[in-house]
Amino acid sequence: MSDVLTPSVLRATGIHKSFGDREVLQGVDVSLAAHEVVALIGASGSGKSTLLRCLGLLEPIDDGQIFLSDEDISDPRVDGKVDAIRTAFTVMLAEGHLLVEDVPGVGKTVLAKALGASVGGSVNRIQFTSDMLPSDVTGVNIYDQSSGAFRFSPGPVFANVVIGDEINRTSPKTQSALLEAMAESQVTVDGVTRQLESPFMIVATQNPIDMEGTYPLPEAQRDRFMARIAMGYPSADAERDMLAHRGVRDPLSSLRPIVDVGTLRAVVHAVRAVHVAPDVEAYIVAIVRATRSHPDLVLGASPRATLHLAQAARAHAALAGRPFVTPDDVARLAPVVLAHRLVPVARGLGGSGDDTAREIVVRIVSDTAVPFTAAPVHS
Repeated sequence: MSDVLTPSVLRATGIHKSFGDREVLQGVDVSLAAHEVVALIGASGSGKSTLLRCLGLLEPIDDGQIFLSDEDISDPRVDGKVDAIRTAFTVMLAEGHLLVEDVPGVGKTVLAKALGASVGGSVNRIQFTSDMLPSDVTGVNIYDQSSGAFRFSPGPVFANVVIGDEINRTSPKTQSALLEAMAESQVTVDGVTRQLESPFMIVATQNPIDMEGTYPLPEAQRDRFMARIAMGYPSADAERDMLAHRGVRDPLSSLRPIVDVGTLRAVVHAVRAVHVAPDVEAYIVAIVRATRSHPDLVLGASPRATLHLAQAARAHAALAGRPFVTPDDVARLAPVVLAHRLVPVARGLGGSGDDTAREIVVRIVSDTAVPFTAAPVHS
């Protein structure tokens, strides 16, 4: 299969190691075990580290079993942020885009910048304002008097990681400039289509829509984000620790890329090969379809949401050290992948409905029959 990283392919990328015998999972050729996929994140000179090293959260651990357990990422500096960090890495490896929503000052931009700093590719930041134009995002053709022709000046969207700060501070017209980029990884300006970088990820932050000077994201825009997370307030201990250390140095100033673009591309490629059994696929479809007929929802989840939930579940399984997806992967991710796409009756009547949407997804997951499929047998 083209989605499989064989040892020969790994040699070509310069990150080859001995992986032993290849495995076949129910007819799906899988050359890398899940822990080997995750271990690749720490390749290319970073030794035993994983992507979490970019946040300075881990001490060196043994090679071969590099999983992202709660114990691995528990740290007083990010107390209460374990789920947010895990979801951010899951979305990155699942080739998705991440929306971080919360009140000002809780670390939305810090998380986005730390994620961007972990990748040795290009990182651009867009500070969205009310007077921005779509061309400020995508780029514009400029007349060059010396040559007598127009030349294209790329916008900040041409990068591996694009940080969109306060995306709902700008008008819907400018927000829509990201639609093509997020869905198709390309930008069309004056009839000419240009491909974006690979991998390509947008990490956008936004304030709650009831805050002054915000424009709610349209449904089509929200649907293109694979997941939405909230940071929440830190614990009292973490906030005291912040006071003790933030006055000494900026924690972001010491961050260095720990994975190059080629390695990240290889890991993303390998995650696609994580196996999803037919019963688990049916479980994903059942959860998504239940949102479309729920009496408390005006708008349910789209078919794109079905694809996103499956992609995220693959990445979640790989980070947990498994080459196959379980129903638990799906259940854990369903609220963060689905809730922001839904329009509850409460929102249709003028309320925010965000908490209601998440609660509805949680109820749907609990009411959906869980398949008890045996784990794939390695041959």
